[in-house]
Amino acid sequence: MVPEATAAPPRADLATPRIERDRWLALGLLLGALALAYLLLVHPWWTVPMLEASDRIDTLQQRELRQRMQLQQAPQVAQRLAQVRAQQARRPGFLPESSAELATAGLVQRLEAVVAQASPGNRSCAISNRSPLSEPRRDRYARVVVQVRLRCGSPELSSVLYALESGTPRLFVGNLNILSSRGYFLPGNAQPTGDGGLDVSFDLYGYLRPAPAGPEVARAP
Repeated sequence: MVPEATAAPPRADLATPRIERDRWLALGLLLGALALAYLLLVHPWWTVPMLEASDRIDTLQQRELRQRMQLQQAPQVAQRLAQVRAQQARRPGFLPESSAELATAGLVQRLEAVVAQASPGNRSCAISNRSPLSEPRRDRYARVVVQVRLRCGSPELSSVLYALESGTPRLFVGNLNILSSRGYFLPGNAQPTGDGGLDVSFDLYGYLRPAPAGPEVARAP
C-alpha cells in the first residue's frame, strides 16, 4: 500500500518577516498616537506656558541686573551731579532763579535798586514803565526779558547802564532808544531849568540756568 500524503507545516522563515512587520507597524502607530496626543494636549497646555514663563523670568532677571548695576552707580552719579551744580553756581552768567516768573521779579528788583543808587529819591532818574516780555523758548537757554522806560539825566543814565551790564548775574541791554525831552519847570522859576533829561527805553534781559543734563538713576520698584 502506498502511504497517504500529509500537508507540510508552514515554514518558520516565512512567518518571521510578517511578525516583524506587524510589530514595527504597531510601534509606528503607537508613536504617532503619542505625538498626536502631545501636540493636542501637552504642547498647548503645558509646554507653551512653560516657555512663556521662562522668557518672562529671563526678562525680569535682566531688568533686575540692570537696576542693581544702576543702583550701585548711584553714589558716583550723585557726586557728579553735585559737581555740575557747583560749577554752574560759580558761573555769574545765569540768573539765580529757577523759573521765568521769579527771574522777572528779580530783574525788576535789580533795576529798581540800580536806579535808586544812581538817583536817590528818584530826583533825576525815575522808572516810567517796566513790563515783562514773554518769549518762546527757542533753545536750551531760556531768556527772560523786561521792557524798561526811564526818564533820566545823562550822568544817571550812564551809571544805570553800567551797573546793569557789569554786575552779577550777567544782564544785557538791547533795543536801546534814547530821546531828548524838553526842559522842565521848577516851582518859583519862570524859565525852564535844565534840558529835561532823556527819555530812554530798552530791553533788559538775562538767561536762566539750564537744567543739568546728567544720567539719572532708575528707581527700583
